[in-house]
Amino acid sequence: MRTDSSPGTLPAREHLPAAPAGTPVLDVVIPVYNEEKDLQPCVRRLHEHLVRTFPYAFRITVADNASTDTTPQVAARLAAELPEVTLSRLEQKGRGRALRAVWSASDAPVLAYMDVDLSTDLNALLPLVAPLISGHSDLAIGSRLARSSRVVRGPKREFISRAYNLILRGSLQARFSDAQCGFKAIRRDVAQVLLPLVEDTGWFFDTEMLVLAERAGLRIHEVPVDWVDDPDSTVHIVRTATDDLKGVWRIGRALATGSLPLDRIARPFGDDPRDREIKDVPKGLARQLVGFCVVGALSTLFYLLLYSGFRVFTGSQFANALALLVSAVANTAANRRLTFGVRGRGGAVRHQAQGLVVFGIGLALTSGSLAALNAATSEPAHSTELAVLIAANLAATVLRFLLFRAWVFPDRRDGDPAVAASHTPVHHLSSPTFSTARHDSYGPLPQRTPRYPHDTAQWGSDATMRLQPVHPNDTDPRDSR
Repeated sequence: MRTDSSPGTLPAREHLPAAPAGTPVLDVVIPVYNEEKDLQPCVRRLHEHLVRTFPYAFRITVADNASTDTTPQVAARLAAELPEVTLSRLEQKGRGRALRAVWSASDAPVLAYMDVDLSTDLNALLPLVAPLISGHSDLAIGSRLARSSRVVRGPKREFISRAYNLILRGSLQARFSDAQCGFKAIRRDVAQVLLPLVEDTGWFFDTEMLVLAERAGLRIHEVPVDWVDDPDSTVHIVRTATDDLKGVWRIGRALATGSLPLDRIARPFGDDPRDREIKDVPKGLARQLVGFCVVGALSTLFYLLLYSGFRVFTGSQFANALALLVSAVANTAANRRLTFGVRGRGGAVRHQAQGLVVFGIGLALTSGSLAALNAATSEPAHSTELAVLIAANLAATVLRFLLFRAWVFPDRRDGDPAVAASHTPVHHLSSPTFSTARHDSYGPLPQRTPRYPHDTAQWGSDATMRLQPVHPNDTDPRDSR
């Protein structure tokens, strides 16, 4: 198990130190499109609340998404009047595009956003960002679906929201409760490596960011909120729901194929430096056991169906060997991907070869059981054969898991280049840029080692890798709303 901050992983979280006067700790982004009426009361109310309650310096950034009314002029007047308010103008629409642009350029260590209608009670803002400032969490979201939340909205929106979150739980195994509440925050160091992986530029941006963060093992803090629906909302529900479902399909397919380099945003085992010196700590044993049992149950059913089909045309021994061979190949592939989290094609042939050795052990156990049964009775019933095979497979299952974990898929990513290559997903991002280590008002940024050997040779061992945001859908037609 990797217990240190190895190349490609985020450093340990730390409590943000007290900042000099005037240096913003929090940057709250308000994405707007044609909000000339609501923008001024929103910004003034938020500004007054932060001045009165927030113990750190802050900034409010109005992210204008190519508004065609007087929204830019309203924002400019607010920026001229209030020193903590700034304006960022984008010539293309899309909430996700606006958040990506502002968050990527911000120097504040904690980044947040909220909708211009201020449907969420502002008393939840400090509880939202406090876990990020303290170093406890990586992201934080407001939840309208928590038990202690108080929400006022119509039955239509209530049904759509709950149905959407059920879809996320069922299809993407999401464990957070509310994906689209316009009230979220993220640490800047996390945003720098997470945002380049997020493709959507519209309303699905939030969901995609949360799913990828959760799958990478980042900690998401949820805050129950008081929320009142805005009856004048201009969000097109049907179009947004359709685009969200398309996004769910895209993310599900990417996760299934292993095309997302989620290990780039992994955290070390512990945030205390002493924790990273712990040796021989089993990694994800409970999760691997559950995954192995699920794959094993499905493989057993598959094996029994194959055996029953082959048994019609041949003897029991040949039917058992052939059914076990086919199911073993499928079992190894499924365990490689789902149980032990090995992505990409690297080492796949070797893993299948080792899986065949494990198959041979299972074949010896099951064949020996059949031989013992045939020695006991000359014509055993088919149900008796199946019962014996099930018992033999159960005995082989425990040994198979131990061999898979200790021999076929060992967690030796730091010391075995071949294994590390097999665990490394294919990189589909644009080429990262490198810069030397820099200092800001919060101290030196953590050193990051280049991920690939040729990068080390080119840039030197002390290079600091900083991923630049990518904009894969700069002309996304879905952003017409």
